[in-house]
Amino acid sequence: MSLSDTELTEKGLPLDAATGKVLLIACGALAREILDLKAANGWTHLDLTCLPANYHLYPEKITKAVRGTVTKHRDAYATIFVVYADCGTGGLLQAACAEMAVEMIAGPHCYSFFEGNDHFAKISEDEITTFYLTDFLVRQFDAFIIKPMGLDRHPELRDMYFGNYDKLVYQAQTDDPALTEKAKACADRLGLAFERRLTGYGDLKTTLARL
Repeated sequence: MSLSDTELTEKGLPLDAATGKVLLIACGALAREILDLKAANGWTHLDLTCLPANYHLYPEKITKAVRGTVTKHRDAYATIFVVYADCGTGGLLQAACAEMAVEMIAGPHCYSFFEGNDHFAKISEDEITTFYLTDFLVRQFDAFIIKPMGLDRHPELRDMYFGNYDKLVYQAQTDDPALTEKAKACADRLGLAFERRLTGYGDLKTTLARL
């Protein structure tokens, strides 16, 4: 008879010692995508805990928060995987994960791993003047782009922020016409040309599949 998660924890055993479970520590901006992948592929062995999505705006908070979350769950899971790329931490997150013997997803940021890190590396130099949005950022455009930049209060700052960009690329994880229309509206608000790429889940899917 197998032990319940509670019984395993009470006996001081990591959950995955008997159940094969893996804990994902992820950016909250990836929660919907990870849950969709779990459901579509029957990955019931993957447990998910998320850090606040707004750390996207404050990358200096990410490494400390990941450290604390690994420490909190280390006794319950022998296998922990961090679903953050570097995300502006300047290599600090990678160094912390190496120190804690915890794997993390490869890439500089989610735009890269959704596109596919190898492909993104090839095109990135030609897209220096490109602004990227994902499904999450299209949904949360006002909260994560407009308001933090003060464009809701000072729309005249738009050209100061985006004058050196020439297009907005919407990396679509899902084929959602309503999101595409909203992404077009986002490009219009920023005064940028619009391009949509149906990237799907990119390296996020293939990385989680390995687990």
